[in-house]
Amino acid sequence: MDALAFFAGTPVWAAVLGVLLVLFALGFTGAPLWAWAAAGLVALVGFGAPLWLTAVFVVLAAVFLIPPIRRQVSLAVMKAMKALNFLPVISRTEQEAIDAGTVWVEGELFSGKPDFERIMAQPYAGLTEEEQAFLDGPVEDLCQSVDDWEVWQRRDLPESVWQKLRDGRFFGLIVPKEYGGHGFSPSANSAIVSKASSVSSALGITVMVPNSLGPAELLAHFGTPAQKDHWLPKLATGEAIPAFALTEPGAGSDAGAISSRGTVFRGDDGDLYLRLNWRKRYITLAAISDVLGLAFKLDDPDNLLGKGTDLGITCALVPSDTEGVVLGQRHDPLGVPFWNCPTEGHDVVVKLEDAVIGGAAGAGRGWTMLMQSLAAGRGISLPASATAGIKQAARVAGAHALIRKQFGLSIGKFEGIEEPLARIGGWAYMMEAARRYTCGGLDQGAAPAVVTAMMKYNTTELFRKGINDAMDVLGGNAISRGPRNPLAAAYIGTPVSITVEGANILTRTLMVFGQGAIRCHPYALKEMQALMAWDVRAFDAAFWPHIGHVVRNGFRAVGLSLSRGLLAGAPVGGAAAGYWRKLSWSSATFAFLADLAMGTLGGDLKRKEKLTGRFADVFMWMYFGAAVLRRYEAEGRLKEDEPFMRWSMDYAFAQIQDAFDGLFANLAVPGATWLFRGPIAAWSRFNRLAAPPSDRTGHRVAAAMQVPGEQRDRLFGGVFSTLDPDHTLGRFEHTMRLAYEAEGVVSKVKAAIRSGALPKAHPATLIPQAVEDGVLTPEEAALLQRAEEARNDAIQVDSFTTEEYFESAVAPDEVGGDGQATGDGLGDGAAPPVGAVGFGGPARTDAGASTWTGAVVTEDPAAEDDAV
Repeated sequence: MDALAFFAGTPVWAAVLGVLLVLFALGFTGAPLWAWAAAGLVALVGFGAPLWLTAVFVVLAAVFLIPPIRRQVSLAVMKAMKALNFLPVISRTEQEAIDAGTVWVEGELFSGKPDFERIMAQPYAGLTEEEQAFLDGPVEDLCQSVDDWEVWQRRDLPESVWQKLRDGRFFGLIVPKEYGGHGFSPSANSAIVSKASSVSSALGITVMVPNSLGPAELLAHFGTPAQKDHWLPKLATGEAIPAFALTEPGAGSDAGAISSRGTVFRGDDGDLYLRLNWRKRYITLAAISDVLGLAFKLDDPDNLLGKGTDLGITCALVPSDTEGVVLGQRHDPLGVPFWNCPTEGHDVVVKLEDAVIGGAAGAGRGWTMLMQSLAAGRGISLPASATAGIKQAARVAGAHALIRKQFGLSIGKFEGIEEPLARIGGWAYMMEAARRYTCGGLDQGAAPAVVTAMMKYNTTELFRKGINDAMDVLGGNAISRGPRNPLAAAYIGTPVSITVEGANILTRTLMVFGQGAIRCHPYALKEMQALMAWDVRAFDAAFWPHIGHVVRNGFRAVGLSLSRGLLAGAPVGGAAAGYWRKLSWSSATFAFLADLAMGTLGGDLKRKEKLTGRFADVFMWMYFGAAVLRRYEAEGRLKEDEPFMRWSMDYAFAQIQDAFDGLFANLAVPGATWLFRGPIAAWSRFNRLAAPPSDRTGHRVAAAMQVPGEQRDRLFGGVFSTLDPDHTLGRFEHTMRLAYEAEGVVSKVKAAIRSGALPKAHPATLIPQAVEDGVLTPEEAALLQRAEEARNDAIQVDSFTTEEYFESAVAPDEVGGDGQATGDGLGDGAAPPVGAVGFGGPARTDAGASTWTGAVVTEDPAAEDDAV
């Protein structure tokens, strides 16, 4: 070592360690380039490096620190990227989808170093007094009036319910007040759809569709004053029923492939008109609509609008009674009784300024309109109905687990039942957290397209899993259809929500990460735009910070993995602090791997959908985890809710870990594939983010679900609930409360049996003797008697005579050659439906609900006494 070395007298190992620690600190904190240059110069001089080496280092540092010089390097990089076709080719529709909406807190999770203060500062959505009053009044009244069994027997809502929808202006939830609507917030829209969906899916869908992507929303944002004045008051009152027609046989997830066409021409009166031709399918409410919103490709062969001949996708409003509009057919989406229909248009002529949303200025802007509307709307309707479904499933399954006994014990005490119960309860907690957190952002004006895609995908997928678990818990009570069954309709109709508003398979791979990697990355979109514009200055301003971003996240990923997140800060203390640190760890690893994949695969990454799907999984579960932690803080870190928070976070991190394992096993990194698939993959499996939720945590969640009271109503609230023992749902709620209150009485009888004071028998059969022998008071005996009677009633299922079962069947000679019944679906000759998504209305054992009479089969209560 040179005598001038700064480290003279210091052991070499200590000097090297010191330098490495300094370099790690620079990388972990994302220090600027000048700090790296200064540290490098100190190290070279300190270790007595040759003068020529120091000089070379200084020259290189100058190249990257002096902008005019560095831009020449940037230009060379741009030329190389262009020559290699490194970046993906983005179509016009893809660009408009990317440009739609905003980036919200998901950008923090993509950064590798999330700002937890910002994540915590987002509002945890609530309702105004006016919105809450509407939910407690008209919405409650509406839900009480719906008998879901009758709805899917009739295959339609009763006219009295349609009238309530009109009178309550349920079709105008999002229509501004000045046009006669309610002008409610996204949170209120979500809450109303949730409650309506929890009693009947047909009701929920009928409410959600006019308040989702459709004429009202498009008009409110993009319509001309004349269009708003004409249509919005009618839409608000239900005078005009809207539908929006986008999907076609050849255009589903690839909506840009629509074949519907519109042609501009000048009429004899000198005004501009459109001639429209379309063939659409899967259009909710189309058959009963008064106005169709229509997406089509617009041609202007004579350039009458002065925008060229091919204007692209355009949205227009077409009155359904216009000549050439074909309505009247219905699809049968798994028997779910909502109006879902095809529609066609043949040489339909409408005035351009009246029809095109936004008038002539809106021609060719349809895709932008749709993407901007979906950027928010996708996070409201289906997430609301799915969250309502999982919360209602939690209520029903928890109640049944307490009510139903086998071997003398409530089945909820069996660990085999606790497992699915805990999953349902944990998923319900996290889905409600994500719903309210997302709505809070939407209320503030955010339109995060990537987040809302996450919400649509993850909530519908979790509900699909949750309803399967609930079906298993209820067993025979769930598979025997009839007015008593609270789950079968939801189970049968679940695939509908998976399919609509963008099929989940492609939502996960193409939208969540495909768009997320461009929109949410701090530099990627800027680089792409700079390349397309061939702007060297802009590219230089994005590319080199991007390199620093990758370096920082690489150091953070390693440091946080080695310390298991301890090097990251947490915005709170207590039970949640460790999860916040793991969120930093996950974010750093995700961001680094995402950049690695984009850097090695370039434009080919969007075709590697197995990889993008795993990246999407990490991204989604980080967002859901952040929402859970926000909820836990917003609700006061209640000790009784801690098991739900822990279960949710452990589950989320276990999903993230599985996705990381898949990425390490399948990422091909030139020159380093062996490293990722070997040592790094092994280390990741050894040093896991989290194991799945423990049995102890699951037990605490399942136990809480079986206790009626404030916590259960708070955690699984926002859905329709009643204690009416004649209602499908109320029967479970009523019996659960009685059974819980009677548990202490049952324990006294069982203790007397064990001591020999009473003979071994079912406790219900010993009630008179127990009173006579002084084991029970008359009041206790009466409570136990009521509880056992209610319990016996709650576990019954519907049965039908052969004549009743076949009464509504379609006779063979009533089915046409095309497979369609000759009846209208509402009267004689209509086939009985095969299911619905709702959770059921009042269960009746007379013919008041339908032509099928629910005859009850009684079980022997003594059969449950085996373990007494």
